[in-house]
Amino acid sequence: MKPYQIKPDSKVDLSKHDPGDRREFEGSKEESLLELKKLTERLGELQELLYAENKQRVLVVLQAMDTGGKDGTIRRVFVDANPKGVRVASFKVPTPEELAHDYLWRVHKVVPGNGELVIFNRSHYEDVLVVRVHNLVPKQVWSKRYEQINQFERLLAENGTTILKFFLHIDLDEQKERLQARLDDPAKHWKFRLGDLDERKLWPDYIKAYEDAFEKTSTKYAPWYVIPANRKWYRDLVISRILVETLEALNMEYPKSEENLDGVVID
Repeated sequence: MKPYQIKPDSKVDLSKHDPGDRREFEGSKEESLLELKKLTERLGELQELLYAENKQRVLVVLQAMDTGGKDGTIRRVFVDANPKGVRVASFKVPTPEELAHDYLWRVHKVVPGNGELVIFNRSHYEDVLVVRVHNLVPKQVWSKRYEQINQFERLLAENGTTILKFFLHIDLDEQKERLQARLDDPAKHWKFRLGDLDERKLWPDYIKAYEDAFEKTSTKYAPWYVIPANRKWYRDLVISRILVETLEALNMEYPKSEENLDGVVID
């Protein structure tokens, strides 16, 4: 999965990252779904082990343009996870209470505790993306946030949190198809907002904001991955592989059982 990881301090040009790439799996879509099933089952086992060990923490950050597939990724990749040890945190427009604090206040409250795997559906990166593109705060304010975010993530990492950040990379044509699918299906109308079309016009501004964020905040302790996401099955396969490899490297162990269990008889 190294081709998709952004190296620290490297220059990022998203036009050189193909949203339709599938280099890490040359089999058919049907074969990929069988492989994905094995990976999600293994991920479920590892997440159960994380929960049982109750020592380490995992934070998964999902960012994408509109229709990029964050919800679908969560449904498919974590299908075998134990709800006891998994939480999803979504970040919408800040509330008055949240605006009365620093921008990371609402984020720090929902980071994972021991044994937890937490998925951010959007994240603190909105404060260097949407805030920047829509000029919600001055440049001298949001430009300082990259280093603040790095320090925040370093704090989490040094206190036992493994951080993985995924950008689900689609292109304009794929977004057009997905928006049209929402219009064509009455059951999906609730997902469509006229404001999505206004955001679509700002695509180049968002791409530049994402490139700067990746360059400034992909670190050894909290790496960014640019995931080709035009093919949903490939997106899910790549993310599942990265998660399984990462959790296996944590060398987790089940807690020791109580003594003298051999003689226990259950009537």
